[in-house]
Amino acid sequence: MSPVSPSAEKTERLMNLILALTSARRPVSKQKLRQALPSYAAAASDEAFDRMFERDKDELREMGIPITTTVIDVLFDDEVGYRIDSSETALPAISFEPEEVAALALAARAWSTASISGAASAALRKLRLAGVEIDDSMAAGVEPRIRTREPAFEAVRAAVTALQPITFDYRKSEGTVDTRHVQPWALKNWHGRWYLTGYDLERQAERAFRLSRFEGPVRKKGRAGGYSVPSGHVPEVAVGTSDPQPAGTAVVRLRHGRGGALRRHAVTTREVDDRWSEIELPYRQGLTESDVAALGAHAVAVSPPELVERVRTALAGAAVANGGAA
Repeated sequence: MSPVSPSAEKTERLMNLILALTSARRPVSKQKLRQALPSYAAAASDEAFDRMFERDKDELREMGIPITTTVIDVLFDDEVGYRIDSSETALPAISFEPEEVAALALAARAWSTASISGAASAALRKLRLAGVEIDDSMAAGVEPRIRTREPAFEAVRAAVTALQPITFDYRKSEGTVDTRHVQPWALKNWHGRWYLTGYDLERQAERAFRLSRFEGPVRKKGRAGGYSVPSGHVPEVAVGTSDPQPAGTAVVRLRHGRGGALRRHAVTTREVDDRWSEIELPYRQGLTESDVAALGAHAVAVSPPELVERVRTALAGAAVANGGAA
């Protein structure tokens, strides 16, 4: 069994101190805290305990946790007790507008086919327990889905969160494979594909890597938290420069007020009538049809023919999946 790291031990000690001082009905003396908390009881001497307790107390106060100091006995004013008033640390009740609840529910459903779907479902359960009404009757059919089928996703996500340098084998567009050493900065879903943006240590430059081209396991290299992400980093820019060139132009009709993601890529836009507009945009095979199909009845593929056929196939599959007829 591996030993507990100093940071984990300290975190546990601070949490135990918070719980002890929050749950206490009356101020608690230092000696009682030392007897009650294992980390303090294990202190080598009174001086070591005093130093540890004072550091912990100051750190909690720096975090904004108000620790009050009160004289326990008026006859002995040198004996003081400590307590945390839970009313000072409790958060106010959280409320959501109906539109916000719908957006949260849709976001959780978008992750339902992803590797972190459990976290999304848990978030909805917590909202329900807090009294937030979640509408489960939202139309399920063609709706956005976020998929994370790439084997490297979890390891890369953990590295981005921990600011952990990694190394991995990467298959380039011409088919060759080489090893990259990268400081991960961000994960970005771009036109249906997942990309890692970060700093390539060997090339001394910012790069973007498509997760589907990772070969083999992702390996840690170096300590976590040893670098920071530049404040001006924009993942869309880094990924956009590495995205393959579009294969021609697509024409799509959109209902007014719909298809914002498609409209952002529009080259031209014309109004068809008081309900529909028609846009031209770069056609990325395998991606544009997904964006069009996700809009259901609010979008119509016009050209090229392969886009029309792919959207029709996607909609037919969604109809069958939901008990309808293709």
